[in-house]
Amino acid sequence: QVQLVESGGGLVQAGGSLRLSCAASGRTVSNYAYAVGWFRRGPGKEREYVAGISWSGGSTYYADSVKGRFTISRGDAKNTVSLQMNNLKSEDTGVYYCAVSSRASYYYTVPDNPADFASWGQGTQVTVAS
Repeated sequence: QVQLVESGGGLVQAGGSLRLSCAASGRTVSNYAYAVGWFRRGPGKEREYVAGISWSGGSTYYADSVKGRFTISRGDAKNTVSLQMNNLKSEDTGVYYCAVSSRASYYYTVPDNPADFASWGQGTQVTVAS
């Protein structure tokens, strides 16, 4: 079993920045090739797969809506993943969740299917005021 804890959310003005962090413990996320992804659910919207990163950190995925503004990165210990969010827009408002892939087979690749993620954190609220 893996436990995920997100942090770093808050209220920011449009055009501002936030940095979210995801800390994983429990299942050996750091020792096996689990990918980590960031998802969000905005008010009245479906969950959106925002960004993902391979175990190695060398491969990433971004939704078109955040390309060029968000950057996902993974710490050397492999059990922490950050999401740097710049030039935030009101449509970025939502609860942000991190998740771990269901299979430990993502050393160099990143899941492009949200269904490939199985373990979820409790989420952190991001509110962008326009």
